[in-house]
Amino acid sequence: MAGKRRKFDAEFREGAVRIVAETGKPIAQVAQDLGINETTLASWVSRARRAGGATATGEDEELARLRRENTRLKKDNKEPAMERDVLKRCMVLWVK
Repeated sequence: MAGKRRKFDAEFREGAVRIVAETGKPIAQVAQDLGINETTLASWVSRARRAGGATATGEDEELARLRRENTRLKKDNKEPAMERDVLKRCMVLWVK
């Protein structure tokens, strides 16, 4: 038989999720330490990560911007490298 369903306040849920995030302990171990169901804690962590995605969006945008800049700089660097190679070949022909 299923027991009485327990309700946890928001502060407890946030604290449990913070323990998982900050300590890096497995969800199963934290759930056992707190005396709650592993699946319950896993759903809280999952929900917090999805909600935290809104705050991580700034980091994602920064990463995307840096990748675009890196690609642009690599393209800008190709032309001088090709010019250098051409000049090297010209010097070899001129020296002969």
